[in-house]
Amino acid sequence: METRKVQRLGPSTLAMTLPAEWASEHDVEKGDEVSLRTGGKGTLTVLSESAAAEESEAVVDASGLDADAVERALVAQYVLGRRVIRVEASEALTSEHINAVYSAEEQLMGLGVIEETPDSIAIRCSVDPEDFTLDNLLERLENTGSTMRGEAIKALAHESPDLAERALNRERQANKIFVLLLRLIFTAYQNPTLARAVGLDDGFPLIGYRSIAKNLELTADNAEDIAEIALESDGLPVDGGTLRRIRELTDQVDGVTELAVAAAVDRDYDAYLEVREQFRELGAFEREILDDLPEMDNEDLLEVREVLVSLQQTAQYAMRNAEIAANLSLNQESDHITID
Repeated sequence: METRKVQRLGPSTLAMTLPAEWASEHDVEKGDEVSLRTGGKGTLTVLSESAAAEESEAVVDASGLDADAVERALVAQYVLGRRVIRVEASEALTSEHINAVYSAEEQLMGLGVIEETPDSIAIRCSVDPEDFTLDNLLERLENTGSTMRGEAIKALAHESPDLAERALNRERQANKIFVLLLRLIFTAYQNPTLARAVGLDDGFPLIGYRSIAKNLELTADNAEDIAEIALESDGLPVDGGTLRRIRELTDQVDGVTELAVAAAVDRDYDAYLEVREQFRELGAFEREILDDLPEMDNEDLLEVREVLVSLQQTAQYAMRNAEIAANLSLNQESDHITID
C-alpha cells in the first residue's frame, strides 16, 4: 500500500498529492476536476472524470467465433456494464451470428438493437442503475423462485401440465433478474459512486450480494426441476395425506427463503437465528415424510425423493444466504455487537 503525507495549505485546508502514475493512466492534468466519494471505515475514493462517465462501448469481433461464443460474449459485456455493445465481422455477419445477437437481446433486461448493417449490429442497454436497488432485485428474484416452486408443486398435486409449463416459463424471468443483478454489482464495484445509486452506503456488501443472487438463481433451478417432474409424470405416486405434508413442507421452504433474504436486506442477526432454527425443523420434517412413505417400487420412490431433495436443496441455499446475512449484520453495531 502506498502512503502519502497530508499537508496544510491554509488555516482549514488539508491537501495530498495524487500519484503521478495514476494521473497519467487516467489522463488527469492540472485544472481537471475529480470526484470524491466518502465511505465507511474512514475511506475516501477519488474518481477521474473518465471513471465517472456512464457511456462505455465494447466491440465483439465475431469473425473467429461461433454463435454460442458470440452470445456468451454479449452476456459478459452486459454483465460488465457496457452501455453499447457492437458485434462486427470482417465480412457479412452470418445468420447464426445475427440469431445469437437477438437471442442475447431476449435474455437480457433493457437491451435493444439500435443499428444493423450487413457486417455490424449495435445493441444498447437502457438500464439506469438508479431505476433499481440491489435489495429490491434480490427480493424480486426470491419471489420469482417461490412462485415457480408453488406452481410446480400444485402441478404435481393437480396433475396440471399448464401449471408446470407456467413455472418453467418463469425461469427466463428469474435469469433476467439474476443477470441484471450481476450487471449492477459489477458496475457498482468498478465505479463506487454508483454503490449509493443501487441502494448501498459503500461497496462492502457487494461480494455477499453476488453470492446471495447466485443461490437464489439456483433455487429457481430447483423449482424448474420439480416442474419438469410434474410435466413428465401423472402426479406423485403418494396418498392425499403425504401430498398435503409435501405442500406444507413447501410452505416452510418458502418461509425460510424469504426470511433469509430479509435478514440480508435488513442486516438482521435475529432473523439469521430464526432461519437457522427453521432450517433444523424443516430438515426433521423432511425426514419424517421420507420415513412414513409406504412401500412402493423404486421408480416411484425415486420420483418422490427427487421432489424432496429439490426442496431440501432450496432450504440449504436459504441457510447459506442467512449465513451471509449474519456476516453483513455483524459488521455494524447492534444489540449483539459493539465495535470500537
